[in-house]
Amino acid sequence: MISINNLKIMSTLADETRYQIYQYILQNKKYYTVQEIAELFSIHPNVARLHLTKLCEIGIVQGEFIKSGKGGRPGRAYHATERGIVISFPNRDFETLLNWTLQFISEIGNEAIEKLKLISYQDGYNEMKAHFDSKKTAITINEKIDFLTKNATNFGYVPTIVKKDGNKQIFFEIDHCPFKEQISEHSHLICKCHESYLKGQIDALFPNNDFIHITSMENSCNTC
Repeated sequence: MISINNLKIMSTLADETRYQIYQYILQNKKYYTVQEIAELFSIHPNVARLHLTKLCEIGIVQGEFIKSGKGGRPGRAYHATERGIVISFPNRDFETLLNWTLQFISEIGNEAIEKLKLISYQDGYNEMKAHFDSKKTAITINEKIDFLTKNATNFGYVPTIVKKDGNKQIFFEIDHCPFKEQISEHSHLICKCHESYLKGQIDALFPNNDFIHITSMENSCNTC
């Protein structure tokens, strides 16, 4: 995580277009030129350059000179960094508290890990159940899928829906884990919590499902 003045972070991300640009770059693991961003968001290249510069100033986007493969000098392209930011009032060192907690759970061992998985699963299950129990009308499958995908996006997952043999399959992928700094030492905790939380949500919506874990940063993959 990086520590920057809270006011600067908030003022940078307060601009709706700038925030949308960051979200787009974050979810699409690619490099983008100023011209590409300008075309994607229907803005002037000078405005796109300003937005990207502001995002670079708070460290969540980085610009690099990349060769285009078409000859000529390398051009500047931008991508999302792997570092995150934390905003809190008053200032609280959540990262240190998180590291203490993860270390404590690791030292206790399997009993604590299984309890942690149960808590994260139950949290995901109850959250989804409470949302749909408040509805007075029956919820369609498409509505369930729509809400699940939107909720997953809020946690950084990029959902993809694939139709196969008359069935719908939902693939969730994340390549910018919000806890990337802790994965190297505590992946067995972080990844299991995320997986249990997501499974709890899916079980609440679709009691009969096949929940399959394909890849994980825990196993040195680029994405989960």
